Amino acid sequence: MSDEFELDTDDLTRRMEGALAALRTEFASLRTGRASGTMLEPIHVEAYGQMTPINQLGTVNVPEPRMVTINVWDKGMVGKVEKAIRESGLGINPQLNGTIIMLPIPELNEQRRKELTKVAAQYAEHARVAIRNLRRDGMDRIKKAKANHLSEDDAKFWESAVQEMTDRYIKLVDQALDTKQHEIMQV
Repeated sequence: MSDEFELDTDDLTRRMEGALAALRTEFASLRTGRASGTMLEPIHVEAYGQMTPINQLGTVNVPEPRMVTINVWDKGMVGKVEKAIRESGLGINPQLNGTIIMLPIPELNEQRRKELTKVAAQYAEHARVAIRNLRRDGMDRIKKAKANHLSEDDAKFWESAVQEMTDRYIKLVDQALDTKQHEIMQV
């Protein structure tokens, strides 16, 4: 193999892991009918002049399987946190009890479950596109190196390495999607 060209596979792996981590975060925000503190992670509130995650404004607890509570530390922020949850599209109706916001998680009906599986599929497709874009970046680097005297054998070696990495991460995305869709459809 040529000493002149070394594709940074660690960088590609790290970036593909990032796409997979982003997918897992998006999946965590999807309600499955069970209470989870992670479902609030994507929600940010305008607080103290900047957008702040809810978990930095209060304590998030899951006291029972169908209830999430947020004990907001600053009384003045309770209304803003409640409004952010209402406008988040989670489909949850917050209930106030002083500085505690209670979020009862309703049962999902069949139609809502099917909608959520479609949303999960969209999230997975975004992750696949991100991974394929990273593959394209890797292949472009190989093409540039080929133009600068990289041998045909070395180019084929690196192309197959990038393709194998892409296939592995696409498979991980598909597995994560299957797991999430199964979780959503469980009654």
